[in-house]
Amino acid sequence: MESSRRITPYQEKVYALLRQIPAGKVSTYKQLSDILDSSPRAVGGALRKNPFAPEVPCHRVIASTGYIGGFMGDWEKVPSGVNCDKKLQLLKKEGVDFDERGMLKDKSRLWGISRFKCQETRQG
Repeated sequence: MESSRRITPYQEKVYALLRQIPAGKVSTYKQLSDILDSSPRAVGGALRKNPFAPEVPCHRVIASTGYIGGFMGDWEKVPSGVNCDKKLQLLKKEGVDFDERGMLKDKSRLWGISRFKCQETRQG
């Protein structure tokens, strides 16, 4: 990956996982953090600084509760909510829908951790 911004080795690992999530699927901060032996907050921090969006699809990561979560450094309930509206629009274009409370409607849209581990093993 090339960027004018420097990224850390941890961010590189997070972005490599993100590139494995196909359009129409979502993962969670928790799933990514489990794979990386880190924390959901650390994953969120890396996503917040993602200079490669939308090619590295940080919009495909939601809270483990199924809640839409944040996007571009904002959580949904910030004063403008503009960034989360953009996240909802991007996911809707990919066939991932949320209800009026911001909850994932179809749990089959979750891309499971076993797929990550399988992909990670093949690459490792």
